[in-house]
Amino acid sequence: MLELKFIRENLDLVKDALKKRNLNLNLDNLIETDDKRRKAQLELEDLRAKKNKANDEISRLLKEKQNPKEKIASMKEIAARIDVLEGELKNLEPVISRILLSIPNIPHGSIPVGDPSMSKLVRSWGEPKQLTQPRTHIELAEHLDIIDFARAAKISASNFILYKGEGARLERALYSFMLDVHTSKHGYKEIFPPFLVNRASMTGTGQLPKLEEDMYRLKDDDLFLIPTAEVPLTNIFRDEILNEEDLPVYYAAYSACFRREAGSYGKDTRGLVRVHQFDKVELVKFVKPQDSYDELEKLVNNAETILQLLGLPYRLRLLSSGDISFSASKCYDLEAYAPGIGQWLEVSSCSNFESFQARRANIKFRRTTEDGRRAAEYVHTLNGSGVALPRTMIALLENYQQPDGSVLIPEPLRPYMNGKERISR
Repeated sequence: MLELKFIRENLDLVKDALKKRNLNLNLDNLIETDDKRRKAQLELEDLRAKKNKANDEISRLLKEKQNPKEKIASMKEIAARIDVLEGELKNLEPVISRILLSIPNIPHGSIPVGDPSMSKLVRSWGEPKQLTQPRTHIELAEHLDIIDFARAAKISASNFILYKGEGARLERALYSFMLDVHTSKHGYKEIFPPFLVNRASMTGTGQLPKLEEDMYRLKDDDLFLIPTAEVPLTNIFRDEILNEEDLPVYYAAYSACFRREAGSYGKDTRGLVRVHQFDKVELVKFVKPQDSYDELEKLVNNAETILQLLGLPYRLRLLSSGDISFSASKCYDLEAYAPGIGQWLEVSSCSNFESFQARRANIKFRRTTEDGRRAAEYVHTLNGSGVALPRTMIALLENYQQPDGSVLIPEPLRPYMNGKERISR
C-alpha cells in the first residue's frame, strides 16, 4: 500500500508508475477527496476547540451566577456543525481507503517497461529435451494410472486433481523434498499454516479487494481458502513490531492452494496446467529495507536449486512492468520446460514487495538510529514459490518419460519413494 502522503508529494511519479503498468486510475479524484477530508478535519478541530472554550465559559458564568443562555445557544450551533463534519469525515474516509487499496505498487526502476512481451530472459539452465513422439503428462498419467481426472471432476468439478498410488506418493515426495532442502540448506524455518484466513489477512498481502472474484470464500464466516501460503505466512507478524536484530526472518511452508481462476475458463482446461486446487511450497522473507534486493536474488537461487536438483531444464525471466503482480515491485518467473506439451511452464514467481505489504499489514521493526534512539519503520517482504506443483509434476513426468511409457524417478526423490527408481504400468 502506498501512503497518501507519499502519493500527494510524488503524484507524477505514481501516475507514471500506473502508466507503466498500463492502468488507468483517477488519482485526481483521490487528491480532491483528500482535500475535502483535510478541509473538514481542520474545521472540525477548530470547532472542537471553540466548543471546549465555550464549555469553560459556561462553567465560569454558572459559577459566577451569570446567565449563560447566549453562550449555550452558540455552543449548540457549534455542536450541530460538528455533527455534520463528523458525518462527512465518516463518509470520506472509506472512499479514500478504497482508492488507496486499489493502487498497485510502484515498479522497480530495473525492470523492463511495457506489456508482458517486454519481459526479459535472464538466464537458462539445462537443455530442453527433444523427444521422438513424446507423451503428454495426461497420456502418461492415464497410462500409469497415477492421476484420475475424470473421477476428480465427479467428486468436485473440472480442473481438480485426484492423485492415485505412486502419483500420490510422488506428489508427497516432491513437497517433502522441497521442504527438506529449504529448511536444511537454505535456512528457512518450517511453518504449517491454516488454510483458511480472514479478510484482514487477504487484504494485508494484496489479494483483496482486487482479486476477490478469484478467491474461494466461506460466506457464513467471511473466511477465504488461501490462494498461496504467502497469505498466512506474511500475516504472522501483522500489527507487530520486530526487533532489528531478529531480521531477516525466513519461513517455508507447504500448503494446498485454492484459486477459482475466474475469467480463465477455456484456457488450458485439460490436465494439470490450470487447476483450482494445487500443492505448493512457499518461501517468505521479512528483511531490512537495504537488504531486500540482495535477498530477492538469494530467493531466486533457492528456487533454482530445487529445479537443478530435480534435473529439470528451466529459464529465468525478469517480468516487465505490465506483467508483475499488483503488490510486487520486482518479480522473476522460473519456467520449467515440458517436452510433452512443448511449453515453458511457470513453476515459481519470486517477488520483492518492498514495504507495500508491510504497510497494508502494519508490520514494522525497530531500528537503532545514529543518535541511539529506537525508531520503528516498515520491513520489506518477499516471497517466492519453492516451487509450485502441479506444473513441476508436468515437467517431471514429461522430461523423465521412457519409450515404454514408464517414468524414471529423479534420484533426490527416490529416498521419499522407498528407493523406487521408476513408475511403471
